[in-house]
Amino acid sequence: MENTYYAHPTAIIDEGCQIGEETKVWHFAHIMPNCIIGKGCNIGQNVVVAAQVVLGNNVKVQNNVSIYTGVTCEDDVFLGPSCVFTNVSNPRSAVNRRGQYAKTIVKKGATIGANATIICGHDIGEYAFVGAGAVVTKNIPAYALIVGNPAKQIGWMSEYGHRLHFDAEGIAKCPESGEKYQYTQGKVLKID
Repeated sequence: MENTYYAHPTAIIDEGCQIGEETKVWHFAHIMPNCIIGKGCNIGQNVVVAAQVVLGNNVKVQNNVSIYTGVTCEDDVFLGPSCVFTNVSNPRSAVNRRGQYAKTIVKKGATIGANATIICGHDIGEYAFVGAGAVVTKNIPAYALIVGNPAKQIGWMSEYGHRLHFDAEGIAKCPESGEKYQYTQGKVLKID
């Protein structure tokens, strides 16, 4: 059976992986056993995708990213250069915690910036935007803009990646798409 994806000759793809059509796996990437990678993904140079990781469709993984067992990224997620996920909250070299991995879900459309660290067991909401170098130590709501160490929310982002500015009625408009958003009860929702 012919592959419907591209893998650079230096990439290593272990047995049991499912890789979708038009996905590209670049130089020195290692896809470990039993991963599921969707259609149209781009896996950059020197990326490690550990066993049983799930990536949805159109996930963009930039160079030097480490995605460890327990992580699921939904469709349209962007992982910036050298960002990393952990999967054990209290690792010790002399204590074997294999199989005790905490789960992390990155929801549809979220962006994680360069060199950010996602501490395991914390989910990233739909279209959330984690700034470069941030260290995420708690769950992140949908559309939230998060920066710093430890990461703190400083605003809200549109699905097109623009900062939202809400009027007195709690309505904001994305300058690129024209889509409108409502801020109510500490949450942001896209409105028709």
